[in-house]
Amino acid sequence: MNETIDLMLKHSSVRRFTEEPLVAEDLETIIAAGRAASSWKNFQSYSIVVVQTEAKKQALYDLVPQPAILQAQAILVFVGDHNRASKAAELHGSDFDAKGPENLLISSVDASLAGQNTLLAAESLGYGGVFIGLIRYKALAIAELFNLPDYTYPVFCIALGRPAQHHPVKPRLAKEAIVFHEEYVEQGVEAIESYDLVQTEYAGARQTEPWSERLIAQFGQQEQPETRAVLEKNKLL
Repeated sequence: MNETIDLMLKHSSVRRFTEEPLVAEDLETIIAAGRAASSWKNFQSYSIVVVQTEAKKQALYDLVPQPAILQAQAILVFVGDHNRASKAAELHGSDFDAKGPENLLISSVDASLAGQNTLLAAESLGYGGVFIGLIRYKALAIAELFNLPDYTYPVFCIALGRPAQHHPVKPRLAKEAIVFHEEYVEQGVEAIESYDLVQTEYAGARQTEPWSERLIAQFGQQEQPETRAVLEKNKLL
């Protein structure tokens, strides 16, 4: 165990913040650490929009009414970005076609790696935060709000600030249910039932439905249309 691993193992999302400001130098350091993350072929196929004005936070909240957005001292909007690649094609007079799942995976993974680095860096400086993926449910309006050009799309945002709450670390799935050696080992429903019990014990009175039912609510229905709509509009699908 070392200080870095200890910080990672203590991670818990923070959705409530104090009014203490986020020091400008700290924010620069946090973003620099985020940008130091690995990326596919060093393409860095993402961008970050930093939101700190009350007007812009309110506009974002009006679209995605998560209280953390208004309380946070900074919102970092992570954008999958192949627009720079289109400029490289223009520079060299080359054809350009960024459509398809492979390129979407490249930019989404790049953004996610940078986002995780960013939050860990913030936590190391005494801040807290939470990933908000619900911005994808309002992707067209989010793209307009932040003036996202062709070949870009919103992936998630992170709300950052000084924590006004401290929750216990959420229990993860049993290692045997998620870590396999040499080849994948498909699990039976017993693994789901077991983890439902773990989550129920953790959540207590706060639980409104079992973990497995939340899985079904997410993956047992057709996809929400906004992500596809913004990808089609911005020439990525």
